[in-house]
Amino acid sequence: MADLVMIPNQPFFIPKWKVYSYFSIRLSTTFRRFGMNNLLHFLKSILIFIILFSLNLLSQNRLLSPDDLFKIKNVNETVFSPDGKMIAYTLNVPRPLNEEPGNNYNNLFVYKTDDQENIGLLANKISVSSIQWDTESERIYFLGKIGEQKTNQIYYIDADGGSPKLVTNETTDVIAFKVSPDGQKIAFVRLEDKSKGKQEMLNRGFDAEIYEEEFQQRNLYLMNLEDKSIKQITTASSVFEFEWSNDSKNIAASIADKNLVDDSYMFKRLYVIDSETGIKYKLVDNPGKLSQFSFSPDGTKLAFVSASSINDAVSGSLFICDVPNTKSFSELRNYTEGFEGSVIMVKWKDNNTVIFSSEEGVDITLREQKIGEKHSQLILEPGKVVFRNFDFLNNLICFAGNTKEHPNELFLFNLDTKELTKVTNHNNWLANIKLAKQGKIEYAAKDGLKIQGVLIYPVNFEQGKKYPLITYIHGGPESAVQNGWETSYGSWGQFAAAKDFFVFMPNYRASSGRGVEFTMMGFGDLAGKEFEDVIDGIDYLIQQGFVDKNKVGIGGGSYGGYFSAWAATKYTDRFAASVVFVGISNQISKRNTTDIPYEDYYVHWGLWTHENEQLVWERSPVRYAHQSKTPTLILHGKEDPRVHPSQSLELYRALKLHGKAPVRLVFYPGQGHGNSKNTSRYDFLVRTLEWFEYYLNSNYPKDRMPAKYLDFEY
Repeated sequence: MADLVMIPNQPFFIPKWKVYSYFSIRLSTTFRRFGMNNLLHFLKSILIFIILFSLNLLSQNRLLSPDDLFKIKNVNETVFSPDGKMIAYTLNVPRPLNEEPGNNYNNLFVYKTDDQENIGLLANKISVSSIQWDTESERIYFLGKIGEQKTNQIYYIDADGGSPKLVTNETTDVIAFKVSPDGQKIAFVRLEDKSKGKQEMLNRGFDAEIYEEEFQQRNLYLMNLEDKSIKQITTASSVFEFEWSNDSKNIAASIADKNLVDDSYMFKRLYVIDSETGIKYKLVDNPGKLSQFSFSPDGTKLAFVSASSINDAVSGSLFICDVPNTKSFSELRNYTEGFEGSVIMVKWKDNNTVIFSSEEGVDITLREQKIGEKHSQLILEPGKVVFRNFDFLNNLICFAGNTKEHPNELFLFNLDTKELTKVTNHNNWLANIKLAKQGKIEYAAKDGLKIQGVLIYPVNFEQGKKYPLITYIHGGPESAVQNGWETSYGSWGQFAAAKDFFVFMPNYRASSGRGVEFTMMGFGDLAGKEFEDVIDGIDYLIQQGFVDKNKVGIGGGSYGGYFSAWAATKYTDRFAASVVFVGISNQISKRNTTDIPYEDYYVHWGLWTHENEQLVWERSPVRYAHQSKTPTLILHGKEDPRVHPSQSLELYRALKLHGKAPVRLVFYPGQGHGNSKNTSRYDFLVRTLEWFEYYLNSNYPKDRMPAKYLDFEY
C-alpha cells in the first residue's frame, strides 16, 4: 500500500507518489508558462508545504504533556428523549488557566440519532447537571446557576435551542429533581432554610459554627407544572435519591435521619412515598450502604443496589422486592450472591427482566437478569468499553464510555445486534498524540490469590531495558482501576508513560469488582495483606525484567495516600519516592477527626480505637516515620472534611524531625478531599510528575528537592 501524506488544510490523505508527481508537473508547467519570477514564488510555496508537512508529521507523534490536561473533555450524563430521536448529554470541559481560577464547565449537548447531528445547546462558560426530558421530547430540564442566580435551581431549554427558562426560584439550593412520567409534576429536593434567628445572627456578624448540629435537612417538594404551586412532602429527615413509579403515584426514596455524610453513607433506608398524601412507609430494612434503585414498569417491584450487610464496603449487590413488600431484607434474594463483580446500576427491560452494569475485575460489563432465573446473562462483553451509568430505551442503551485510547464519549449499544458505536469525538486532538501501550495484568499474591490491575508501558518502551516505576494506588479501598482512560490530574497514566515510566495500577484485595468476599478481605486488616498485594505486584514486574528495583515510586490519594505514606515509612527500603495526597498518617487521630466515623467503623475496622489501640497505632505511618529514607511529597486540601489536613501536617512534622530524606508539604486553600479548581489540579499534576522525575529518573542529588515554585507561563 502506498505511503500516505496529508496536504495542509485538507482533511484527507493521498499517496506520496501523487504528491511528487503533482509538484514535478506543476514545476515544469509553471517554468514554461510564467518564467523565473513566478517559479521563485512557486518554490516558496513548496518550501512552505515542506515545513507544514514536517510539522504535521511531528504533531502526529507528539507526546502527552501536563498542559494537555486542559484539553481532556469528558461526556458525563446521557439521557434518551422519550421519542428516541435524540440523546441529551453533558460534556465536562476544563477551565483554561488563562481564565479566573475555578471549576470545570459542564455543557449541554443534544445528539440527533437520525441524522447523527451533534448540537451544543449550552456550550459556553456554563455548568448544568441532572438533565431530564419532558414527556413530549420538546424540553430538557436541568440544574444550574445562570446569570445572577446565587443558588442552584431547575431550568429548562427547548430541544431546538433558545434561552434557558427558570422553573424554580427557591431560597436554598435545589439538589435533585425528577419530572413525573405523566409530565404534570416535578419532585425536587432542596435544603431547608436556616432558622430566622440563625440568619439574623449571621447578618450581625455572629458567625460561630456549631459542628454537626447546624445541618440543613434535604426536604422533598412537589411542584405542579400547570399552576406552579409547590407543596412540601417530607420533614424532619433527609431525602437523598428518589424515583417515580410509572403511574406517577408513588416515589421510592432513600431517606436518612440526618443530612450528614456518615448518614448518607451508612444509614439510608428505602421508603415509598404517596405523592398525593405524603404518607411514607419503609419498604425494606436494608442494612448499610445503598445506592441506586428502579421501579418495574408496572410499579409492582423495585430493583435496588445495596450492600449485602452492614460490614459490606460496597453497595454492589442486586436485590428485587415487591411493592409493597412483606419480606425482611434477609428473606430477599441476592441475585448476585457469589458473583465476582460489583453491580453499578440497574434498569428494567420489562416487568420480568432487569439490565445492570457491573465492575468485573478491570472491565465493565452489561448483564441481563430474569426474575426467577439462577444466573445473569452477559450482553456486553468485558474489554470493549469502560462506563458506569446508562440509559435504556427500545432495546438501545446509551452511556458515557472510555477506552485506553480516549476519555468519555457518547456510545450507543444495540441489544438486538450487539453493535457498539462511539457517536461523538470531542477529543479528536488525541489523534496527534502518541499513546503508550496499556493492558490488564494478573499475578499471584504470596498466599496464591490472583490479583489484577492495569499496566501502562513507557511510551518508548524497548524490550530488555529496565525502567523506573510509578505505582498508582486507587482510593477507597472499595473502588477499582479499569482498563480504560486512566489519565487525569489525579491519575497520571499516560502523562507518566510519556516521560518513560512504567505505571502500575493494582486492584489489591479489598477493591471492588471482584465480589463481596474479595472486598471484605481487607476488613480489620488495613495496610496488611492489602499492601502485600502491591509489593507482590512490584516484585512480579521486577522479575519480568521491566523495572529497575532501585527506581520504584508510589503515589495516590485518600486511601491511596495512606498506602503511599505507609510505603514511605514502614516499607521505606522498597521505595525511592512517594507522593501522598489527602492521605492518612495517624489512624488514631484520623478516626477522631473524619466526617465518616461510622463508615470507618462498620466497613473497615470492625472495632473502635479503644478496643485495640495498639493495632490502630501499628497501622499508622507516623509510627514508622523515624526510619524513613524515602523522599516524600505531601499534598492536601485545606478544607478536607474526610481526611483532616492535620493528617498531612502530622506526617510532615514526623518526617521532618525524624526522617532521613527530603519532605515537602503543600496545602491547597479552598480545596477539599480532592482538587476541583483548575489551578490546583494543574499544580498537583506538575508537582507530582516533577517529584517522580527528580528522584526516579534523573541524576540530581537525592538529598535535595525540586524547585518549590512551578515554572510556567500562560
